[in-house]
Amino acid sequence: MQDNATEVTAAGIARLAGVGRAAVSNWRRRHADFPKPVGGTETSPSFALADVESWLREQGKLAEVPLRERVLQQLVGHPEGPVTALVYAGCALLLIQERPTVWLDASAGSDERMAAVLPGALEGVIVPRFGAARGRGRGVHGGREVDAAGAVNSPDSASGSVNTPADPTAPTPSVTPTASDPVNTAPAVNTPPAAHSTATVHTPPLTPGAPLAPPVPLTPLTPPHPTVSTPAVPTPTGPQLLPTVPLLRGVAGLAAELGARETFEFLLGRHLDANPRQYTLTPPELAGLMAELGGPARTVLDPACGTGTLLGAVAPGPDQQLYAQDSAPDLAALTALRLALHAQAAVRGTAGDTLRADAYPELRADVVLCHPPFNERNWGHDELAYDPRWEYGFPARNESELAWVQHALARLADSGTAVLLMPPAAASRRSGRRIRADLLRRGALKAVVALPIGAAPPYNIPLHLWVLRRPERVLGQPEVLLVDTGRFATEGRGGPDWQAVRGAVLDAWRAFDRAGRLDDEPGLARSVPVIELLDDDVDLAPARHLPPATAADGADELTAVRERLGETLRLTADLTPPPVDHVTGPARPTRWPLTTIGELARGGALVMRTGGNGGHARVPVLTDHDVLAGTAPSGLLPESDEEAVLTEPGDVVVPVLGGGSMARVIDDTTAGAVLGRSLVLLRPDPAALDPWFLAGFLRGTANNRQASSYASTATRLDVRRLQLPRLPLDEQRRYGARFRALEDFERALRQTGRLGEQLVRGMFDGLTDGTVTPD
Repeated sequence: MQDNATEVTAAGIARLAGVGRAAVSNWRRRHADFPKPVGGTETSPSFALADVESWLREQGKLAEVPLRERVLQQLVGHPEGPVTALVYAGCALLLIQERPTVWLDASAGSDERMAAVLPGALEGVIVPRFGAARGRGRGVHGGREVDAAGAVNSPDSASGSVNTPADPTAPTPSVTPTASDPVNTAPAVNTPPAAHSTATVHTPPLTPGAPLAPPVPLTPLTPPHPTVSTPAVPTPTGPQLLPTVPLLRGVAGLAAELGARETFEFLLGRHLDANPRQYTLTPPELAGLMAELGGPARTVLDPACGTGTLLGAVAPGPDQQLYAQDSAPDLAALTALRLALHAQAAVRGTAGDTLRADAYPELRADVVLCHPPFNERNWGHDELAYDPRWEYGFPARNESELAWVQHALARLADSGTAVLLMPPAAASRRSGRRIRADLLRRGALKAVVALPIGAAPPYNIPLHLWVLRRPERVLGQPEVLLVDTGRFATEGRGGPDWQAVRGAVLDAWRAFDRAGRLDDEPGLARSVPVIELLDDDVDLAPARHLPPATAADGADELTAVRERLGETLRLTADLTPPPVDHVTGPARPTRWPLTTIGELARGGALVMRTGGNGGHARVPVLTDHDVLAGTAPSGLLPESDEEAVLTEPGDVVVPVLGGGSMARVIDDTTAGAVLGRSLVLLRPDPAALDPWFLAGFLRGTANNRQASSYASTATRLDVRRLQLPRLPLDEQRRYGARFRALEDFERALRQTGRLGEQLVRGMFDGLTDGTVTPD
């Protein structure tokens, strides 16, 4: 079967052939037999991948499409979209990993046979791995409606509704109550009948033998979000798989090279990188910190799982069960598959609105980890007014985060721990002060940790971590831990100093958890008596309650900054360029014979490389921001099998976006970093080109203008068009020495500015908080 269903854009064709998009446009104009568009728009057409590959081979422009590139193009061009294709690929990878012989048998023969046989084979791993939840009485659990007789009504979008008896021997450990199972027989905490069906409910008697209250009719509601949770990973049908078979065969080939888990991580990472605005991701360092705060656990729940980063950070343990739910079906499926490919833990993933249609109403987890959506006004305020989860107060419409906090507490076992990422406003908004006060009084809120700016999106505000614990039937703890790690923020884009953040937070939390209190650490951590926080505002922002750094510490730090500033100013004065020599008569620019970077690359005088999308290991990445700001490598790229471009001393790195005239020579301190996106690396032959001469002339303003192209909102530099004078190597080195001195002067000026700002800010802070006297 031809893979005509997979489409590729002009940019994809350019990647396949290793050329620029302009070359693809030229081919379309000059070759009448170039494949015709099969989709897309007039300005951005798409082409059948199989036709494009055939044409490229006939023209001698493509010997063989790399397997990874072929699979990525098939993924992007899948008729049902890349996310659905990724889910199908994940299902196949799970089969390959757990039942390789079954995969070999199912994939043998024609595409039509494979599409017909594969659903049954996939069901053999999907159902045992993810299970299907069952409930008592009649209700909706895990996407199946179960009545008192045990009949399971399982809606299937492809085959219609099937009514079959429930199998008591089916592998459903997540919901079959046992002595050690977290799903117990206590009444469900969240079972609002109005969210699922029209019903008449009797108020339970308050005392034994008391008569039932009059029945209360419930009016069915039609909220804008689905109120029925469904299994995260449904088994694909034959018609769905038929156009996907070429992709699955390619995925199997990749798995043979990389492994099933690594293949899925590679494909998922490339999809997330290509669509950064569609997803709010939790940085892996933050996920690891949250998992460590939660502690070891047998059962862990993430009710807003996203791509599964939080659950993936949990330390594995025996008989572990991971529960995930997300309102986006695609994300729920990706999370379930990702977790199943990573570990042998029992995984239960469900798609559905967690607040409106909780998939695990009877779950009592050891740990709940959650990065909830922020500032969501349409979270179910109207239809959930009488929900039993609001033990600490009914959240206001603009307090969706406090609804998530109470949902997490409702799903915890006694003494279980919940760790939530929260916006800082949730600690101080007046509309939430009553709920915050009750959380404190009853001992549910244990710690509030202020993270540095840049820890997680949105990166421009310091987010908080709330650590909560399901209170036992004892008096609440009299103190709460407050931690502020803002001092560990960094200037680059790589986030804060995570090692310092992790050490400070975990040390403070573990000491507080053992003793119930913590000695004051000025400016960093303090345990505060609850009674001090129960004022009119109930403001939990750590910075408002921590003692300032001691006067001695503040004075010593300012003295050190001042000394460094003095040294830098002296260095800056020494590096100031000498006066420009004036010649008699009008100054005329020197005219040299010129060449271009493209010509030098073709002649072998230098090698050009472009930044990639990943590498074998998560090593520091030199970003375009680092080059422009003159800072150390601060970025990260996803780990993948792609061969990363590593910098070497003497390389020259040029940003291609933004319109700035900048080129940076790699030194020993920067060598070994991975070349990031939107950067071009030039590796000159030392026998032909001096790197400082090369970088200096590439920074010329006129040179950059003639080599730049302009779109409606952006400027892009064509590095190949940058010009360079043809000079002997000795003359190059003479210019290079002057360019290098100028860059040293520029670096000293940057350092002077940073130290000056730090000194001024420290003096203002010291004078206002009393650590510095005006004398």
